[in-house]
Amino acid sequence: MIIHLGHIQQLVRYPIKSMAGVSLDTASINWYGLEGDRRFAFHRLNDKSDFPWLSASHLPELLLYHPLGLDENAQEPLPAQVRTPEGMIFPVGSADLQHNVAERFGSPVELMKLRSGIFDKGTVSVINLATMSAISREAGQNLDTRRFRANIVIASDTTEPFLEDSWVGGRLIFGGNESGPMLTLTNRDLRCMMINLDPDTARQNPGVMKAVVRMNENYAGVYASVARTGQISVGQSVSLITDK
Repeated sequence: MIIHLGHIQQLVRYPIKSMAGVSLDTASINWYGLEGDRRFAFHRLNDKSDFPWLSASHLPELLLYHPLGLDENAQEPLPAQVRTPEGMIFPVGSADLQHNVAERFGSPVELMKLRSGIFDKGTVSVINLATMSAISREAGQNLDTRRFRANIVIASDTTEPFLEDSWVGGRLIFGGNESGPMLTLTNRDLRCMMINLDPDTARQNPGVMKAVVRMNENYAGVYASVARTGQISVGQSVSLITDK
């Protein structure tokens, strides 16, 4: 069964884990998610856990670092520079950038690049605009979509929130072309404190996550894996293939 859901409202790539994202009109999807997405992350050198990557949950100010430009020597659309919260601009991978982040964090870090990306769960994150709007109302403030750090924001034809939960197990297709890009929706997105952080100031509002807990057991959005590669664009129609 094929069900029309709506259209793509927004596409965002996050080249460096927990730093600001880059809005896109079109995006290429390869087997590791959106090209250029979360290919870099800072490794906490003193952390011996299974997930030693520095994120905004450890350093909220990471959200205020902005990847800039494109590295013309890279095979993927990767940034050439980063602008710090103070307005300084350093090359990606430079000792200056590494020192700046380490000093702010208070512990040594090393920027690493992984060809397959550095993800918490699935390689692509998807959320419905209606879900974010409902959370905004519950939290009593107008929340920027950037809080949810999704790669794909869908404007569904219905205003019902948390529809994404029912999409898990199905596949998304784009543009009305059954031979085009396809994502398999694998699991719901269990949220962490990062949605409490204002993307422009890094200030925390715990009421945001509390709203998601009350409304949907702290789930908002879904993760996906890539079933078929290709290019997607803002405004493109989105449909769900399901056996339900």
